[in-house]
Amino acid sequence: MEKIVIRGGNRLTGEVEISGAKNAVVAILPAALLAQDVCRIENIPCISDVSCMLEILESLGAEIRRINKHTVEINSKYVNSYVVSHEMTKQLRASYYLIGALLGRFGKAKVALPGGCNFGVRPIDLHIKGFELLGSEVNVENAMINAKADKLTGSSIYMDQVSVGATINVMLAAVKARGLTIIGNAAKEPQSVSLASFLNAMGADIRGAGTDVIKIHGVNELHGCTYSIIPDQIEAGTYMVAAAATKGDATIRNVIPKHLEAITAKLVECGATVTEMGDALRVTGPKSFKKCNIKTMPHPGFPTDMQPQMAVILSVAQGTSLVSEGVWDNRFRYVEQLTRMGANVIVDGTVAVFQGVPELTGAPVKADDLRAGAAMLIAGLIARGTTEIEDIQFIDRGYEDYIEKLRALGADIYRKEFEDVRIMKNA
Repeated sequence: MEKIVIRGGNRLTGEVEISGAKNAVVAILPAALLAQDVCRIENIPCISDVSCMLEILESLGAEIRRINKHTVEINSKYVNSYVVSHEMTKQLRASYYLIGALLGRFGKAKVALPGGCNFGVRPIDLHIKGFELLGSEVNVENAMINAKADKLTGSSIYMDQVSVGATINVMLAAVKARGLTIIGNAAKEPQSVSLASFLNAMGADIRGAGTDVIKIHGVNELHGCTYSIIPDQIEAGTYMVAAAATKGDATIRNVIPKHLEAITAKLVECGATVTEMGDALRVTGPKSFKKCNIKTMPHPGFPTDMQPQMAVILSVAQGTSLVSEGVWDNRFRYVEQLTRMGANVIVDGTVAVFQGVPELTGAPVKADDLRAGAAMLIAGLIARGTTEIEDIQFIDRGYEDYIEKLRALGADIYRKEFEDVRIMKNA
């Protein structure tokens, strides 16, 4: 087992390059199944979620060719299976995108319920509703989602609540359905727009991505293409917060500033300085942080995936700050770890009250999920003393070369082997 050790107190300075977006690539890779052809995908991040998804595609019969560290070619011509086992999906929440892709390719899919981070109950009712309105029969048996359709037909589908996953899955299933599909109350997140762009490059006819209403005119077939993954909005935001939190001065390169406007606004409200420079942002931290209130919302609101990282700044900001979670009910699990480091936080349902403290102190903590792990990294960077983070496999899911990137910015951070006592006790 490995853990991360951080000696806090160093300002982050210099430049960091942002990788391709995790939340986009995990939808685009299964989308390649829809073309019985070769898709070349560039700017792929080297993270465990990508490795898992490529392994699944290969198990289905796709030929995967690694061109270089960040480029793969996927030949889906010989894909001959529509079944994905629990063993393949248990580490990957985004495995549910395989349902829409396989349904679009074969008219049937049998995919185990997804794994990944645990935020409590995360139903896929909206996904199933969308598949059924397209003409598919769906049932869940032995933790496997079974979807089957004699013929997928376009339909009007209104999302009862904004769901990125359901919007993407319906797009995947609908691109080759007969007729017109209209998705109302659709998610507007960058990853859903990116998927639409990828599918259109393959010959799909999708209009309105990035708005409340997406219209999909079904086509008979899709072809291969070359596509580059957009920069990772959440990775960029994480380094922006880390630079500000350490009162540093860092330039974050390869970003789309418009995707980061909500994060930028809250950092500025807390006292940081953010300067836009084309496809880069320079972030300078203040001498002390001001309080601010945050409510997570679907895009273009403040992203839920940035809430734990931003909360680290609020834990040392002057005064009282409120954080309202409007997406995932169980997002505040990281608070227990943050209080171990001296933070003063009270959670009441979907609201957390942060009373700023002068400083955090290093402590043994763990990553409860991917973004909670990122928050622990930032907390360790600003804490007095040494912080050790366990369960780092969650962080590995979504951040490429984060140890090396943070070290290049001046952080005192490294991985360390250790024996997991929890496993030994249960053996």
